[in-house]
Amino acid sequence: MNRTSKEIDFSSIVTQVSKDDDRNRSMPIPTSGTSQTINGPKTRSNRKQRFVSLFFCCLGGSCRRRQAKTAYASAASTTADHERVALHSEITTHVESNEKFLLPTLRDNEQGKICLVIDLDETLVHSVFRPAPNADFVVPVEIDGQVHQIYVTKRPHVDEFLRRVGELYECVLFTASLAKYADPVADLLDPKHIFRSRLFRESCTYYNGNYIKDLSRLGRNIRKVIIIDNSPLSYLFHQDNAVPVTSWFDDMHDTELLTLIPIFERLASVGDVIPALQDIHHQRVVV
Repeated sequence: MNRTSKEIDFSSIVTQVSKDDDRNRSMPIPTSGTSQTINGPKTRSNRKQRFVSLFFCCLGGSCRRRQAKTAYASAASTTADHERVALHSEITTHVESNEKFLLPTLRDNEQGKICLVIDLDETLVHSVFRPAPNADFVVPVEIDGQVHQIYVTKRPHVDEFLRRVGELYECVLFTASLAKYADPVADLLDPKHIFRSRLFRESCTYYNGNYIKDLSRLGRNIRKVIIIDNSPLSYLFHQDNAVPVTSWFDDMHDTELLTLIPIFERLASVGDVIPALQDIHHQRVVV
């Protein structure tokens, strides 16, 4: 008997979170010697507002210089950070010795630019496997010999966001979804080729049932790399390089990408992204 679209395991093609997963997930906050978590939509909204306000405060200068020293000292002394470094070293040793970097050499006109790694699903778009009234694209994907239609909706303000960061950064699409889905979506989402490179599931490091985006494999100075992703697991090895974004499903009044534009405008000029981002992570509190 042929399987219907409802019976197909679409997770084998598209890596995404459900609303329930996102609602129940706890997001660890890096702190000095303590561990805190935040849960639920209201707290995530407060976290985002706190994150944004801290960016504008700490990128001002004196706060950044003062907090950078504290952040580095605290991070170096925590057990969690040591364990993460040890884990990353263990997982990636064979990669560094046996594989080439994931990205090509920087173009001359991109020298000095920060590399911005951008997630796809629930960060820029949301995809479903049944007709969606607001879908911007319909992408045919072959699964087990049958062609299925995937309905893709763009997050509000995604075009404006990509256009602006494309002017400031070397932009790289990095998704844990398969290329046969994500590549045609990227063609439609990015007709002006803002993404200099596209990386798919095969470029991830598979660990404990999760696809990790190992930024050390890119071939870029890690202090000149930022990742924006809705899943903390994606940047497990490089939390200090992350700008977290809330998962987007269907809220057409969402303004998060619009809110992030001035943040990335300021970050584009920093010489080292880690102190700037660590200032924010180490000051996060549960509101």
